[in-house]
Amino acid sequence: MQDVVSATVDAAEVARFEKIARTWWDAQGPMGVLHKFNPVRLQVIRDEAAKHFNRDIGTGKPLEGLSLLDIGCGGGLLCEPLTRLGAKVTGIDPAPTNVEVAKLHAGQSGLPI
Repeated sequence: MQDVVSATVDAAEVARFEKIARTWWDAQGPMGVLHKFNPVRLQVIRDEAAKHFNRDIGTGKPLEGLSLLDIGCGGGLLCEPLTRLGAKVTGIDPAPTNVEVAKLHAGQSGLPI
């Protein structure tokens, strides 16, 4: 039997994000809406993970000991706060410049992502 490999990566979409990759951390830039929405995303992920793993969200690091994978991490806008909550986070993205921006910002923030 022959293995069939398929992908759902849209090259045009990757190229679009490559063009704006250096603006991920500009809250007034193209990702401004995501910056505003990010606290809601973070709260939902934190609360659901805490409930699933029986964690107290009142502690400083309720996700400590958990490993999380952020697929399509962009510039790392979700990776960084999840790391601050104690999770060991790996971010991946099909746009190489996004990953470089995420690595650079995490490094400047002193976060091991």
